[in-house]
Amino acid sequence: MRDVIIIGAGVIGSATARELSRYDLDVLVIEKESDVCEGTSKANSGIVHSGYDAMPGTLKARFNVEGNLLIHKLSKELDFPFKENGSLILALEEEGRKGVEELMERGIKNGVPGLRIVEKEELRQTEPNVSENAVCALYAPTGGIVCPFGMNIAFAENAADNGVGFIFDTEVTDIRKEESESGDIYYKVTAGDEVYETKIVVNAAGVYSDVMHNMVSGKKIHITPRKGQYCLMDKTAGGYVSHTLFQIPTKAGKGVLVTPTVHGNLMCGPTADGADDCEDTATTEAGLAAVMSRGSLSVMNLPRVTITSFAGLRAHEDGGDFIVGEAQDAPGFFDAAGIESPGLTAAPAIGVYLADLISGKLGASEKTDFIATRKGIPGVAEASDEERAALIKEDPLYSKVVCRCELVTEGEIRNAITRTLGARTVDGVKRRTRAGMGRCQAGFCLARTVPILAELLGKSEEEIEKSGHGSYYLDGKIKETL
Repeated sequence: MRDVIIIGAGVIGSATARELSRYDLDVLVIEKESDVCEGTSKANSGIVHSGYDAMPGTLKARFNVEGNLLIHKLSKELDFPFKENGSLILALEEEGRKGVEELMERGIKNGVPGLRIVEKEELRQTEPNVSENAVCALYAPTGGIVCPFGMNIAFAENAADNGVGFIFDTEVTDIRKEESESGDIYYKVTAGDEVYETKIVVNAAGVYSDVMHNMVSGKKIHITPRKGQYCLMDKTAGGYVSHTLFQIPTKAGKGVLVTPTVHGNLMCGPTADGADDCEDTATTEAGLAAVMSRGSLSVMNLPRVTITSFAGLRAHEDGGDFIVGEAQDAPGFFDAAGIESPGLTAAPAIGVYLADLISGKLGASEKTDFIATRKGIPGVAEASDEERAALIKEDPLYSKVVCRCELVTEGEIRNAITRTLGARTVDGVKRRTRAGMGRCQAGFCLARTVPILAELLGKSEEEIEKSGHGSYYLDGKIKETL
């Protein structure tokens, strides 16, 4: 009998696992994909929202503001990229001023610090490329940008280092509520070919969280996947804006944003399209055209140097708010459902909240040997000359460049594969090191990344996958090596 099973290794599941790893508990995370951060958590804006948008009194408002504060702290403890660049919410016509004022009032009620309205002259000085139609903006100084992969992976690695188990490529297909002879409720979780018994289940299954919840609760919930499409621009456009530029939100979401990324690119998106398929992450010509068209409302002459595009799915619950906590009619079953924007920002706060509830329910004691910090992969691209020299002295492979666009070395790639919860696919290496994320989109480095993965995983090159589930690059060889 396990203490806790967490379904899903996205940012919510991993943040919860990290917080639960503070306690003397047997915790297992089950993920249907081949790696952490494979679902919604990998395909979003990477924005740390300040908390002005959510309606006061909602869980979205609470966990957004709390999560924003935690990310500032955790980025240092767990060594993932984060920058407090601030947000500007634009009124693109005089009629929009009322919306800016309402957002400011809402943000003040939510406890967001430093909010103020910026008039046109100051706005143009701050952001020279902002649209000439912008009449004013709400400035939120605590808004930021983060690497969503880096944060998710950091939570998961730290949880694993503190004893949490992770199982990948294993889908949960059934959850049954059971009662012991003593009258205690527990759960049987069928995942792959195994049936696990556990006292607690944490439902962090993203767009499938309604499926998991409805297996055990008579109070049904319903998730609608909302597709958001994005365009990522080359680093030559990365300084086009310095803040994250939003437009006044609508019922469909926060609208299309234009933002620098924490790695120096420029990004535009997302759309807010209803989707019927929880696996439909395909981009469309119309969707990407809409992204660029709407983004052009915020800035003048939006750069057209897109190097890649992508789409992610947000888990919108019919009630419109997060569902976080113990199900009323299923003791020991804890939901983190309907986690759409600002879910990335809220994740660490949700993790703390759930861990407090669960540890209290189980009467768990805190560990005396909890490891609170974690070091990421040393990055040659961001290192000083002295730091590079030290890395190369320790391991000469840090001088061997594999990815030219992002300046990623073989030392970094090997580190990504051999470290805790190391990469097992090309995309896994990509998320941990950025090899393949540059202008050529892996045109140069893929041919070297695959052999390194094969060597360290003890596989043939034909067995190396892009992202799991049979996504092979190679199917035999044209001819044997001469």
